[in-house]
Amino acid sequence: MSYKNILVHADLSPHAAQRYALASQVALSHGAHLVGAAFTGMAVEVYRNAAFAYGGVLLTQEEIEAITSRAEQALASFIAQADAAGNSHERRLSDDDAETGLVLQARYTDLLVLSQNDPSLNGPDLLRTLPEHLALHGGRPVLLVPYAGRYSHIDQHALVAWDGSRAATRAVTDALPLLRQSKRVTLAVFNPQVNDGAHGEQPGADIALYLARHGVKVEVAQQHAPSGLDIGNALLSLAADIGADLLVMGAYGHQRWREIVLGGVTRRVLQSMTLPVLMAH
Repeated sequence: MSYKNILVHADLSPHAAQRYALASQVALSHGAHLVGAAFTGMAVEVYRNAAFAYGGVLLTQEEIEAITSRAEQALASFIAQADAAGNSHERRLSDDDAETGLVLQARYTDLLVLSQNDPSLNGPDLLRTLPEHLALHGGRPVLLVPYAGRYSHIDQHALVAWDGSRAATRAVTDALPLLRQSKRVTLAVFNPQVNDGAHGEQPGADIALYLARHGVKVEVAQQHAPSGLDIGNALLSLAADIGADLLVMGAYGHQRWREIVLGGVTRRVLQSMTLPVLMAH
């Protein structure tokens, strides 16, 4: 397995350049084609206005041009960075909203690159639930880039969060191309005695053997977190302690009507990540 098609969200966020740079680096290291996708959301506006045709106000030509111009500017920035890096690339402009459009396009890619939500930002393109929505509904692994800091590589030391679950299994499998390239991989098992039915006689040994047979050099680290301690924070603390440059983990959560309900560890990492995180559901 290798990544041959990588999709990256293109917008006018101040964090977009860092997102493009990491997506570009991953694409180059895997010989992958890079796709930048921008969205106007006008399909949603047309539907909304059609539903209130007798009292609604349609978008003006000036508003349509302004919305389209923002998307075009985002794609121009993406193209400029991809050209400078020497990526094989293409641009896509869609009138879907970003959540709908990225879910649809993710079906035909190997990896999706997004930015962590920055709570300090405001504006018309703000999509606060985009990372978790794509992690749960995209059907592909999502590589999330923190809004703080700079990340020029993710191939020195990967940390894998392992609990024996289906989501963690999916994340490990989806991350294999990155794990094979990483110089060092640490597989962390927190409090294995709490869920010993998910592990063999030696917690982490079975998945470590699986990874080794796929060419991944891995070390197993059993971690004890006191009862009541936030495992998400413990995981990020461990990542800092060992100098990890990539965290691989399952995404836990579900949709409740229009609300996304996340597991505690997933929510904490999405809020407080200090390194790029690959998530899969």
